[in-house]
Amino acid sequence: MLVTSRSYAEYEAMFDLTELPDSVLDCCAGGAGFTAEAAARGVDAVAVDPTYELPANELVDTVRRSLPAGSAIVDAHAGSFVWHWYGSPERKDELRIEAADRFLQDVSASPERYVPGSLPELPFGDQRFELVLCSHLLFTWSDKYDEEWHLAALRELIRVSRSEVRVFPLVQQGAGDPVPYLPGLLERLSDEVRAEIREVPYEFQAGANEMLVLTRH
Repeated sequence: MLVTSRSYAEYEAMFDLTELPDSVLDCCAGGAGFTAEAAARGVDAVAVDPTYELPANELVDTVRRSLPAGSAIVDAHAGSFVWHWYGSPERKDELRIEAADRFLQDVSASPERYVPGSLPELPFGDQRFELVLCSHLLFTWSDKYDEEWHLAALRELIRVSRSEVRVFPLVQQGAGDPVPYLPGLLERLSDEVRAEIREVPYEFQAGANEMLVLTRH
């Protein structure tokens, strides 16, 4: 089980965040430090992930073991990654370790912010959050989850959002291959939401510098 710990700074860049609304959901958040930092800024921030069902000691162990495991994926596909945003592998590792520490402190101090759950069925009411973020699940694992799963997952993210859903990245993990069914998937959603593919100021996988923005009509 890989539980990635991304930092608030990474979220700002991945999702091109300039300011946060009153409420934000980080869906399948893993060990990210985003929710802790957003909450410290006065935002009603909630994270959801299936790993939050783990007992506290197992969650700590899983987060810690995932730090080198994530680096191993990058090493296995070294030619598919660029370093201009991070500057160096060492800086990436520093950000991830700091984010893991922030997450583990906050999940212990404020466990109500960390809700067990997974797509395509989330334990929240309709339009609960102003903004919903989803990183490195949809499309990233499109070799494991098919188009119908993605359709159901996107509809669920839309359901719990009052305004906007942002999804990053739009390529498969590892080699960064494109997702062949993405255009057709967006066409199937066109009657429900407005879809925009927007460039962001972040790139780690080569060519993965776009997010999907879904806005209610």
